[in-house]
Amino acid sequence: MNNILQNIEDDTYGGRLRAVLRDMMALRSFLQTDAGERLNQFRNHRNSDDIPFSALNLAHYLALRKVDIRPLQSRLTDLGLSSLGRGEINILRNIDLVIETLKRATSFYPHETSYDPDLNWPSAREMLEKNTESILGFPTPSRNVRIMITLPPEAALKPSLVGDLMRAGMNCARINCAHDDTAAWSAMVRNIRNAEAETGRHCKVLFDLAGHKIRTGSIARGPAIVHVNMTKDLFGQIQAPAEICLYTDNGASNDTYRYNFSLPAGLGDTLQEGDQLQFIDCRGKHRSLEIVHRDLSGNWIATCRQTAYIESGCEFSQVRKSADGESRVITMITFQPFSGKPVEIRLVPGDHLLLSWNAEAGQPAQYDDGGKILRPAVIGCQPRSVIESLQPGHAVWIDDGKIGTEVISVSDAGALLRVMQADPNGTLLKEGKGLNLPETRMTLPPLSVEDLENLDFVVQHADMIGFSFVESLDDLNFLIMQLHKRQRPDLPIIAKIETNRAVKNLPEMILGTLGTHKIGVMIARGDLAVELGNVRLAEVQDEILCLCEAAHVPVIWATQVLETLAKKGGRSRPEITDAAMGARAECVMLNKGPYIFQAVDVLDSILTAMQESQIKKSSRLRALSW
Repeated sequence: MNNILQNIEDDTYGGRLRAVLRDMMALRSFLQTDAGERLNQFRNHRNSDDIPFSALNLAHYLALRKVDIRPLQSRLTDLGLSSLGRGEINILRNIDLVIETLKRATSFYPHETSYDPDLNWPSAREMLEKNTESILGFPTPSRNVRIMITLPPEAALKPSLVGDLMRAGMNCARINCAHDDTAAWSAMVRNIRNAEAETGRHCKVLFDLAGHKIRTGSIARGPAIVHVNMTKDLFGQIQAPAEICLYTDNGASNDTYRYNFSLPAGLGDTLQEGDQLQFIDCRGKHRSLEIVHRDLSGNWIATCRQTAYIESGCEFSQVRKSADGESRVITMITFQPFSGKPVEIRLVPGDHLLLSWNAEAGQPAQYDDGGKILRPAVIGCQPRSVIESLQPGHAVWIDDGKIGTEVISVSDAGALLRVMQADPNGTLLKEGKGLNLPETRMTLPPLSVEDLENLDFVVQHADMIGFSFVESLDDLNFLIMQLHKRQRPDLPIIAKIETNRAVKNLPEMILGTLGTHKIGVMIARGDLAVELGNVRLAEVQDEILCLCEAAHVPVIWATQVLETLAKKGGRSRPEITDAAMGARAECVMLNKGPYIFQAVDVLDSILTAMQESQIKKSSRLRALSW
């Protein structure tokens, strides 16, 4: 097909028009032939001659992407015609309009039209909009792109939080099945539905199945001691006391505080502001915590004005001043037992790491007195079949790519890895962190046992289901079958694209479900970046957007959008630009964080502004206000 890049014998304007017309007609013929072969497979798979327009257009798009048309695009642009670079929504219509223009310009069949006037761009755009509305619901009136937010645990405890998020601009709520439980999920959904009634706004609920948790195992603990330290200046002077969250049986730990301790059941209601919790730390020093206030979650916040080492099992005297100023002991308190911090396993390039399938806790490398290594660092991994699938030379990425390793050998002890990428000063290996195996074909079923158990609950409450680590049409068909078994064949599926294999199989996955099951796509860029590399990701995320537009399938732009703002309250210029590119999708997802409301506000402003200057890949040249 690349013979369309022919030399032009007649270099006059008319000659160039006729040459481009010949090549455009050849291109159209190739698209028809190639798409016809693909659609014959589609008919055989469906056992039906009914071809949805979205499937037809996707087949034309895939055929177009088989050809390097860049020289032809340059010639079209030189002639002031469409370069075919923005016609994903209706491929053949775009090509036919160019051909029709060229025919009229060259007086070649001037009155013949080869395109279907009913299948125009507005009708194709309407297909995408209808598919998006049926899956993701309606956006906020002031913008076209929806905002999805991952709900924090507090959304189950504070109904007002959900309502406030919806008022701020949340159109879809994501519930991550990797966290919390059915009781918390029920409360979240109940709060969403109540907030819908109160605000008059609608909010679709995505339940995100966790998928197989291929993660690092636990790490051995050090002594169960917490070192409470103050904020000091360069001269060692205390600038602020340490703040400590004492969470109760009705509350939960709060990551915004550096120190968290769990109070015994029922004790939260016996504390008062101004109470002192006096104790002797494990060095024999007399220390005290002062209760300062209670937060909206029911947790007590205390301050400590001296360095302290609090050991698990330490006893505290609850001391309260009476009206006459006399202090008296109310009761003795012991915090709920806690474990020590994980021991430090720091890896540098060249180190060895044993990925063990045993349940033993992770340990750092062991050395003899002469510094010779006796045993490499070790960390567990489950399920066992993951290690069995590894082969020498395979890459194993740990913790979102922070640590890159290569398999040296596989034995009864596990897989011995060599660290290839890490910070030269060492990267900490942490427990519960994800493993990415881009070169390894695993024999895991599409859904885990836990996924299937959760699915029984999810189908009763979800508006759509997120399918983590889906990689093939067979995987999708497995979930569709499970939905039929549970009497919810109508429930849309959001295919989370997070592996290299999923990217390669995405056309087949979409084509195989068009017209039979509602499907959306989430570009899960965290895992995908590890699998592909950041440079390749930049290209692939754009390709996915184009592919899905051709199939009229909605896309969710996900992972680390405005992450710095949501979690730390700071704005990052690269993240602002990244969020602006997300305007090309139908939905942008924010993860939870202490500053989520600021993140929603900024994202809403970005998306609203971008729709005035861009639709998908096409720029809209409104008048500049400079």
